[in-house]
Amino acid sequence: MNKLKINFWVDVGLAVTFFGSFITGLVKWPGLLRWFGLTHRSLPMKEITLIHDWSGLIMGLIVLVHLILHWNMIVCMTKNMFRRGEKQCT
Repeated sequence: MNKLKINFWVDVGLAVTFFGSFITGLVKWPGLLRWFGLTHRSLPMKEITLIHDWSGLIMGLIVLVHLILHWNMIVCMTKNMFRRGEKQCT
C-alpha cells in the first residue's frame, strides 16, 4: 500500500474516533443533558462511557501513527522555522 493510501486511512480512523469521542463526551457533559430534558438514568451511560474511553484511546494510538508517518516533515519544518535564510524542505 502506498503512503498516500496509508495517510488516507489514518485520517479516516482519526475522524471516526474523534467523532466517537466528541459525541459521547458531549452526552457525558454535566448539565447538557438537563438542558435537553434528559437524565443520565434515561441513557445507557455505561456503554457511552465505554465507547468514549475506547475511542479516545484508539484515537491517541492513531495520532502516534500519524506523527510517525509525518516525522521527517515535522523535523524539516521545525528546522526551517529556526533557520535564517534559505529553506531546505521540499
